[in-house]
Amino acid sequence: MSQLFQSSKTLEKLIQIIFSRMIKRTLFFGNPAYLSTKNEQLLISFPEPDKSDRTVPIEDLGMIVLENQQITITQGLIAKLTDKKVAIVTCNSQHLPEGLLLPMHGHSEQTERIRYQIQASQPLKKNLWQQTVSAKIHNQAAHLIEKGKDSPRLHYLAKNVSSGDSGNHEAQAAAIYWQSLFAIPDFNREQAGIPPNNLLNYGYAILRAVIARALVSSGMFPGLGIWHRNKYNAYCLADDIMEPYRPYVDLVVSHLVETEDDISEITTGMKKELLSIPALDVRIDGQKSPLMVAASRTTNSLFECFAGISRKIIYPEYGG
Repeated sequence: MSQLFQSSKTLEKLIQIIFSRMIKRTLFFGNPAYLSTKNEQLLISFPEPDKSDRTVPIEDLGMIVLENQQITITQGLIAKLTDKKVAIVTCNSQHLPEGLLLPMHGHSEQTERIRYQIQASQPLKKNLWQQTVSAKIHNQAAHLIEKGKDSPRLHYLAKNVSSGDSGNHEAQAAAIYWQSLFAIPDFNREQAGIPPNNLLNYGYAILRAVIARALVSSGMFPGLGIWHRNKYNAYCLADDIMEPYRPYVDLVVSHLVETEDDISEITTGMKKELLSIPALDVRIDGQKSPLMVAASRTTNSLFECFAGISRKIIYPEYGG
């Protein structure tokens, strides 16, 4: 019996290792193209006669970003993409992510899982938000340490978050974090603020799509949050769960700030780095995993909390 137990544990570990290496691709379309489908493939056709068609297996995709205003996409392709749980991100005329298309049916037990989500008690949601804020501040502190800018105050705030973050430790930590991260006088994190806010906006939009996709795949409704509750926000839960993941976006943005001469406009090269966010290696539950895969671990653990199976959300630990 002990040998059988050891074998099953070894198999489980092997499966976890294989799963942790799986990563869906992110495709970015910045030029005019005609997107259709053939034989379960994404078929890419170009208006230029000297460019040949290209194909990509749909099952390999996790997200596509449509930036150019002269992209045409067929309904048949959209149907296959949503069936395979591929997130479709559309950009506005300023080339910034603005729209997100997700499948309506992301899990075989979706109705039951959403029922658990709706019935979550207020004390449970306050506890989940406490865990989320604590994980976010821990990751912010770890990011600063990596930059050689340790802040004992952040460590204190992370360890002493109360239920529902009634002490508003998240905002206190943000003030310290943003003043420390960039060598930019009086920098504040604002949607319409000075650069690198433009880079942060872009990166967070990609991250939001990753988290929303993971939530739907785990059978939950991304609009019903545990803390965010703006009636005009269709992704309140995604905005909740992405919080501890934000420092990974900040990592990419801080690298761009340090290496680029001009960040007033987001170049193609900068977008390429920002679009690598879903594939970043993170450490979650003691294992290294691509961020997109880690997001699914997090959202599944969130459901287990809603269902009473577990009491802890599994978040990545920056630099762990």
